[in-house]
Amino acid sequence: MKHVQLKNDQIPPIALGTWSWGSGANSGEDIFGNNLTKEDLKPIYDAAMNAGFNLWDTAAVYGMGASETILGSFTKDSNNAVISTKFTPGAQEEMEESLSESLNRLGVDHADIYWIHNPNDVEKWTAELIPLMKSGKVRHAGVSNHNLEEIKLAASILEEEGLELSAVQNHYSLLYRSSEDAGIIDWCNQNNVVFFSYMVLEQGALTGKYTPQNPFNPETRRGKAFTVDVLEKLNPLLEKMKSMGEEQGVEPTQIAVAWAMAKGTVPIIGVTKSRHVDGAVSAANVELTDQQIKDLEETAKATGVEIKGEWEKEMK
Repeated sequence: MKHVQLKNDQIPPIALGTWSWGSGANSGEDIFGNNLTKEDLKPIYDAAMNAGFNLWDTAAVYGMGASETILGSFTKDSNNAVISTKFTPGAQEEMEESLSESLNRLGVDHADIYWIHNPNDVEKWTAELIPLMKSGKVRHAGVSNHNLEEIKLAASILEEEGLELSAVQNHYSLLYRSSEDAGIIDWCNQNNVVFFSYMVLEQGALTGKYTPQNPFNPETRRGKAFTVDVLEKLNPLLEKMKSMGEEQGVEPTQIAVAWAMAKGTVPIIGVTKSRHVDGAVSAANVELTDQQIKDLEETAKATGVEIKGEWEKEMK
């Protein structure tokens, strides 16, 4: 498995997301219709760690602490897990206090990556990262859902204190390439900043599992976004992904993830079943040609489907 350089550290090429872990507000139960317990998830955590996928992405607002609590119950017995968690301006009011609460739930003394989850008041919240980085409680700083201007502003604030922005995390998939179009990925490459792509599978719509005949639960957020009509439009893309997958002995899911890696990003994939870990292992070994990448992007564009979360704004 080829690792990615995050400043002076190495990380796996795929991060594992835990948004679906736990229940409560803004949890897997609320968003995806899951209700996963610690007992359900421990075998998945163990399988991932054994496979070398030790980068875990969570947030205090995922289940309002539920995701971090479950992850922390596993990491307390493991000294090589890489922890990525987030502060969400608006939902949380005090960064230092929120970080302390996150670290307590996670059972660690520092966050390997600590993200500012949205761009509300970039100057205020980026400045609040500085003492946390200097104290060692935050190893790497990241910003999420920021546009290019906001990313540059955050980077400049840190640079004034001799610190660096290490990572950017935005929605990026075959169906939503706003960060690429806005030049954010190019800027990251030019400035040694790792771009993490979330919703690379569009909450399951690009896995091939869901079809007009087998749609999402219409009561969930993803079911309201990916209606039967939208799933109909995705058929040509899913067929293209299926065909490419058959050539390499993998599922459509792995093609979508491999595309994100081929674009120079670290995809974040949610893991709720052991087969998701197996899929990450397979995806890490898939290499797409330039022509295949072009074919995927052209087919995706031709669907006319672009799903933007209600929390997202234009990146340009």
